[in-house]
Amino acid sequence: MEDIPLEEEAGFEEFRARVAGTNISEKTLLATDYLNHFNEIVMLFDMLPDMPDMIEACKEWQPKTYAEHFADSTFSDRQLAIEAYGWVPARFRRPFEETIAQINTLILTSVARLERDIADGIDPDALRLACSSVSRAAQTLMDRASAIIHGSDRAMDQSEIDGLLGN
Repeated sequence: MEDIPLEEEAGFEEFRARVAGTNISEKTLLATDYLNHFNEIVMLFDMLPDMPDMIEACKEWQPKTYAEHFADSTFSDRQLAIEAYGWVPARFRRPFEETIAQINTLILTSVARLERDIADGIDPDALRLACSSVSRAAQTLMDRASAIIHGSDRAMDQSEIDGLLGN
């Protein structure tokens, strides 16, 4: 394989065989189940305009590494997902990790900003617009992460992310 150093190819091929028939991609060795961690906070953002006190639940959300997510999950192949992650080819792992870092930053900065806005008595329509913007941006980044999980090797650059947020 052209994107995997020769010394890593045997391990990659072994894990490709092991993940066959599971919900882990044979092409990348990544699993979309990881994105469930982000789905939770996006749902909270969507509820926030109608229930501003949900900001407390938003503040409880914390980033989790891929391994942490699977260690805490009920995913049937969680241990295999954790083991396979060490063999994800760099051409997928790098953009995946960049995208996850972008999602984490977006969520953490947005929670802090929304908490300040709510404490300052933000207009309900403005809160709805802000939450919608954050949800859309997070979903777009999650879609990018999903594409990487399924074989794309491209992360979004900062200008694309800024465009999502209207910056």
